[in-house]
Amino acid sequence: MTKEIVLNENVKFGGNNPFVLIAGPCMIESEDLVMKTAETIKEITTKLNIPYVFKASFDKANRSSIHSERGPGIEKGLEILAKVKKEFDLPVTSDIHEASQAEQAGEVLDIIQIPAFLCRQTDLLVAAANTNKIVNVKKGQFLAPWDMKNVVTKLQETGNEQILLTERGSTFGYNNLVVDMRSLITMSELGAPVVFDATHSVQIPGGNGTTTGGKREFVPHLSRAAASIGVSSIFMEVHPNPDEAMSDGPNMVKLHELEEVLKPIKQIDQLIKQY
Repeated sequence: MTKEIVLNENVKFGGNNPFVLIAGPCMIESEDLVMKTAETIKEITTKLNIPYVFKASFDKANRSSIHSERGPGIEKGLEILAKVKKEFDLPVTSDIHEASQAEQAGEVLDIIQIPAFLCRQTDLLVAAANTNKIVNVKKGQFLAPWDMKNVVTKLQETGNEQILLTERGSTFGYNNLVVDMRSLITMSELGAPVVFDATHSVQIPGGNGTTTGGKREFVPHLSRAAASIGVSSIFMEVHPNPDEAMSDGPNMVKLHELEEVLKPIKQIDQLIKQY
């Protein structure tokens, strides 16, 4: 059993706690979209009694094309995320790409996310950990799960033990990812609660030329499989209309389908954690 990380009295990762949903649109496209999405997901998770953390990126610095939309940037983005926290009483998370962003982001974010491509960047990890916030590191598509031990050690050396590790698929040939469900177990043995990123795991990186493709139809299946292993959290990017989204549309869950996607995950999670 992994250690317990307590964000607040309702959101607890690890131990034998119910899974936490981390969800929201890939990118902050507009304040209106963010607020409406956060409100709807909170209504769904409250109804289903699922702990919930809102996620949206203020800057998508790793887009396929230099011409792709990136979001509002750190100033406006954090302002919008702070509004989500206040109006809906929700914890929030977003990713940072540079060590210089950590302190400012830590003033708003409850969880600081480290993108998969940057998971080995020592200065970025140390800066995030020094905020004393929970740090969620996505395993690089290029790393074996046991290689995340070095990532955990870098964070722990700062004195911050509030660490989450996220599985988001591994590179399998060109423009494809696969999920080795064994990695969820392997990473949990490092002592950190494990998050399963259900939507990035079905990406087809660069598969559409200047944008990333994806197969969202596999998200419910992989999520249920991860729940059967007993993960601490499920990460999903959710959008009212993914086909018109500015980022990661092909792999995002449709907002109106989210409740039905979550119901069996919750049932499986409850069953597994009885044992």
